[in-house]
Amino acid sequence: MGVLVAWPARRWLVALAATAVFVLLVAVPTDLVDTPVFGREIPPTWWAWPALLVSSLLGGLLTATYVRAPSQPDRASSRRGGWVGGLLTYFAVGCPVCNKLVLLALGSAGAITWFEPFQPVLQGVAVLVLLWALRSRLLGELSCPTTESGVLARA
Repeated sequence: MGVLVAWPARRWLVALAATAVFVLLVAVPTDLVDTPVFGREIPPTWWAWPALLVSSLLGGLLTATYVRAPSQPDRASSRRGGWVGGLLTYFAVGCPVCNKLVLLALGSAGAITWFEPFQPVLQGVAVLVLLWALRSRLLGELSCPTTESGVLARA
């Protein structure tokens, strides 16, 4: 967590903007935000908004780790599955019978019987994946960079 405290303002602005974009990218098509373009057959669960906000915050922080701080050397970045957490959140908070992939795979009865009760598990996995990806990125900021010459010199 000490790494986050040392972040420059630029990173915090990117985290805030990415969080807002994440909320909109998931909330609009899943009809958590009511629009005339998208609709839901089944109303959202009580946990959909808190789950979306947690995932959005983690996604925003994760996105900000890709912004290089001025004091940081340019290093190869690890890309560790943050997109998986976002995709799982989309499926977790969405309407189970409005999702075409779920309907094709399970049918409408299967979507309600099997997929809807499984959505909280998907959200839990999404948060864990986002936490893991964020932790991996933040630990990478604490590690010392290696150079090819340094590796060859020791060999």
